[in-house]
Amino acid sequence: MKQCFDDRNRDLLVNINGELVHRDQAGVSPFDSAVQGGDAVWEGLRLYEGRIFRLTQHLDRLRASAQALAFTEIPSHSDITREVARTLGANAMRDDVHIRLTLTRGVKYTSGMDPRLNTSGPTLIVLAEHKPPVYDSAGVRLITSGIRRVPPGSVDQHIHSCNLINSILAKIQANAAGVDDALMLDQRGLVAETNATNVFVVHRGKVATPLTTSCPEGITRAAVLDLCAEHGLPNVERELTLTDVYRSDEMFCSGTMGELVPVIEVDGRTIGTGQQGTITAKLTALFADLVSRSGTRVV
Repeated sequence: MKQCFDDRNRDLLVNINGELVHRDQAGVSPFDSAVQGGDAVWEGLRLYEGRIFRLTQHLDRLRASAQALAFTEIPSHSDITREVARTLGANAMRDDVHIRLTLTRGVKYTSGMDPRLNTSGPTLIVLAEHKPPVYDSAGVRLITSGIRRVPPGSVDQHIHSCNLINSILAKIQANAAGVDDALMLDQRGLVAETNATNVFVVHRGKVATPLTTSCPEGITRAAVLDLCAEHGLPNVERELTLTDVYRSDEMFCSGTMGELVPVIEVDGRTIGTGQQGTITAKLTALFADLVSRSGTRVV
């Protein structure tokens, strides 16, 4: 799975601290904390017919991550929403749009990791692109990565930070193996997530997803669990092993970038029938209905 360039994005206007600039002229200072050390947090949003799905939850997570990193200044929800709306309006965007929010600690007066070197900030970047869900709806193939997820004692994965090297290394392994993404385990060998999405398995009619000990608290993940509860689908958050994956009747990934997508193969093993399962299909339809009728209107 490789994303291709969308010509509609050729002349995007990117919002950096309220200034809308052409993508070719957009830039941040070499002294910005994101450049200096990946010292930034981010969110991915999706626009459906002028509405952003679960915007408040995304902004809550952004704020919580910035607080965990001891940012001294964090824009309000209303300020960020205003800049998102300005960016979408300037690009005449209304549907099938993915928005990447990045909030950095700001600019330092000299290079170095010490947050006390920051004299201005934060830096807010709003990047909106025409981008349909990125995965093939027929399903994706995974390998188990040899790169393990960072344990909470090292970096708490509830901090949605821009330091993504761990996941990038796993993605490199997936690319080399000729599959779509990599399944990542935690330090104990338990299933955590893929390099880019949360994961679910279905066994004997019950939907299960890993605990968030070593993976982010996904917004789409939470929506799937809500849908299961609302529609009477047995579900549980628990520790999962690779054996649980291999013997599952169905498996799927969830995330803002790709919504819900079936997993049809892991480590060369066919999952279930090798096609989208009935429960995955039901949840995919329920999710599509949910995003079509809910969200915060911004344009």
